[in-house]
Amino acid sequence: MRPAFGGIDFGTSNSTVGVIRNGQPQLVALEDGEVTLPSAVFFNFEDNRTYFGRRAIANYTDSIEGRLMRSLKSVLGGTLVHEKTRIKTRSIAFTEIIGLFVGHLRKRLEEDAGDVVESVVLGRPVQFVDDDAEADAKAQDELENAARTQGFKHIAFQFEPIAAALDYEQKVTREELALIVDMGGGTSDFSIVRVSPQRARSLDRKDDILASRGIHIGGTDFDRLLSIAHVMPQLGYLSPTKDGKRNLPASYFIDLATWQRINLVYTARAMTHLRQIRYEAERADLVDRFIDIVEHRYGHALAALVERAKIALTEQPSAEVMVALTGAKFATEITRAGLEATIARDIERVA
Repeated sequence: MRPAFGGIDFGTSNSTVGVIRNGQPQLVALEDGEVTLPSAVFFNFEDNRTYFGRRAIANYTDSIEGRLMRSLKSVLGGTLVHEKTRIKTRSIAFTEIIGLFVGHLRKRLEEDAGDVVESVVLGRPVQFVDDDAEADAKAQDELENAARTQGFKHIAFQFEPIAAALDYEQKVTREELALIVDMGGGTSDFSIVRVSPQRARSLDRKDDILASRGIHIGGTDFDRLLSIAHVMPQLGYLSPTKDGKRNLPASYFIDLATWQRINLVYTARAMTHLRQIRYEAERADLVDRFIDIVEHRYGHALAALVERAKIALTEQPSAEVMVALTGAKFATEITRAGLEATIARDIERVA
């Protein structure tokens, strides 16, 4: 009997797991019958358990004390991946958190397969990091190491758009050139692949990949840009100091607008800096809003509100982001024209 093996698509926003059943690839139900799992981890400080996916997000939105981590894939290949974040009484590296999530996917894979699974094909974007081969290779190594720490012994990688091409190839009746577009939460990949019923039988398909290119821009980048342009000014971004000589430092505002960096503003050091920024600010009331959001650990909820507004703007001309905390009460309207102007530069890069 052949050993069981599987495939994992570890995505910026959502992840999926595949297994061969009766000779055919099938997706594994990961949570409540759903084959997709939000790429989220929640460390619950009340029951000291770790939750994944929708349960992680539900814990967070239910205001349970803990720490939510999202968009973990985006840190691969960057400087943030080896930094540590405080989880109750210990500091944990982002690489370890990624490993925990991959380990959860492996557990569900083995439960579905009814066997130990030590071999896996991991999906990867065409480029983890734009125009930096060394950082791109580093990102793949980091993901591979995370998988190995969770018990996978035999690991192969496949470009995510190529996997899509192989699926499409099962439906063609003659040779075609297929343009495969994979636009996800963190990357956008484009590949031109030669497909045909005859070529589907070949194990080595590298000569059929005629062109492949990716860019590190996806849906979470649009969330970040939208938040920086339309929400962060409500918290003091781009506002001047009392002496009028400069604007307030931008770094904390950018961190709060970036899914994978939100937890960095929750540190004691960051709070000390924020109180100093408040003292220097001409509009201390705006910085008070920022501090209140940090004290309530509301950063991910705010990011979710921005994401919801972005999605709503695909169907309606305007959407509102409303925050109603004790010390942070404000609402900002975003129009579709505002969204389009905000993301125009990134859209041009993708095009």
